[in-house]
Amino acid sequence: MTILTQVEQVEIEYPSSDGEPMAESDITRDYMTYSVEAVKLYFQERSDVYVSANSFIYYEEGNNQAVVAPDVYVVFGVANRKRDNYKVWEEGEITPDFVLEITSETTQTKDQETKPEIYRALGVREYFQYDPSGDYLNPILQGVRLINNQYEPIAAHNMAFDTLWLFSEVLGLELHIISGELRFRVPETGEFLKTHKEENLGRLAAESTLRSLLTQLLNSGMSLEQVAQMMNLSTVEVRRVVGENF
Repeated sequence: MTILTQVEQVEIEYPSSDGEPMAESDITRDYMTYSVEAVKLYFQERSDVYVSANSFIYYEEGNNQAVVAPDVYVVFGVANRKRDNYKVWEEGEITPDFVLEITSETTQTKDQETKPEIYRALGVREYFQYDPSGDYLNPILQGVRLINNQYEPIAAHNMAFDTLWLFSEVLGLELHIISGELRFRVPETGEFLKTHKEENLGRLAAESTLRSLLTQLLNSGMSLEQVAQMMNLSTVEVRRVVGENF
């Protein structure tokens, strides 16, 4: 008689959170939000760039303890889509290219000792740390680049305690500290990256200025057509900005 033995396969779960509430300070959360939104907006036209923040990266199939959660990370060569977490083996073994950690009292040891080794082993090409409090890093922004499988410091420019910048070859962006504040800058244009909210506020402010100027011109006796020609706008656009009163 043949005895069949059934081996039950246990499906390994890869949670999207550890079940604990996020315990980030307001400062850490604000800079994390700025960084991921600004960089994501910068790469919004790229379908092969994934930008995320504070989500789990699982890097060994079958081992849900092999996990790391960068504050901000960017992956090139994978689909730009929403994910619950990032499993390296489901992404063609493609790992993050850029990581930024917002260092704090609770994360300092991991950010400076544990995580760099994990990121080096994963082939993360650039790893930056930013200490908004100024209590743990001097200078408060530091970066390393992977060269021959070892991390080498990225040169800082205009070095001072709270005014400096480093260049990210991976992103093609500069990371600036201005009076202690972290901002990303496009070197070709000198423009600092904004979040969606900041972009919208900028557009609203610009439109408010334009509305005021158009209204003054129309109140001076110029016709709608004359104002449109002077401002290189269509009459429809002028009427949209100033309203239907003219």
